[in-house]
Amino acid sequence: MLRARPRRSWVAAALVLVALAAAALLARGKEPAPGAPIGLFTTLPILWADGPDLAASLKPEGEPHWAREVMAGRGALEPLDTLSSEGLDKLRRLILAQPRALAPQENVALDDWVRGGGQVLLLADPALTEESRFSLGDPRRPQAVVLLSPILTRWGLELLFDEGQPLGPGEREVMGVAIPVNLPGHLATRGQSNCRLWGDGLAATCAIGQGRVVVVADAALLEREQGSAGAKALSWLLDAAFAAR
Repeated sequence: MLRARPRRSWVAAALVLVALAAAALLARGKEPAPGAPIGLFTTLPILWADGPDLAASLKPEGEPHWAREVMAGRGALEPLDTLSSEGLDKLRRLILAQPRALAPQENVALDDWVRGGGQVLLLADPALTEESRFSLGDPRRPQAVVLLSPILTRWGLELLFDEGQPLGPGEREVMGVAIPVNLPGHLATRGQSNCRLWGDGLAATCAIGQGRVVVVADAALLEREQGSAGAKALSWLLDAAFAAR
């Protein structure tokens, strides 16, 4: 009997180790594999040139946007024209860069997907400052004012804008990283514990159900002229949005 106790203790310890290892494997399985596709939903000319016609926009010899390389370094980019359950269910990560206004069914699909474990980096600019060759009203022109109140409200956020602020480039620190800005917006919460504001409201990190959303109230960091400063900021924001929970 005295010899049985050490044996039982050893077996119990082994079972605990096996259970912990299994739990770790299951948790790892919930994270996207390295190189897994990343959805990109945007009106900005990141995957194409801001050219006068379609042929010029798609020329392979044109200089690619630096942000494309930064984004593709995290996984193959999957351009999205619409947000639907069928399309989103194939993804775990999504970049919304100055997107167009969402239809009601797109808001529902996006919210359900995030709550089920989706990870989002959202750049929502209330006053886009990047110039475009396309005139106002042209559907090819990037969204000048982001219109995402329904989904932001659903997540407990509000996007505000100070019309009296001066025009011009600057930067705002978010968790120790300089984010380029120009006429940025301001995020506010309802005081809920699942969201935290950074950089005087420039950014917010929110746990939404099983998913995560990182929101930046400006898109100036994606301007072509930003170069290394924009690349550094974007790289850090992607890490923040797509890190394991």
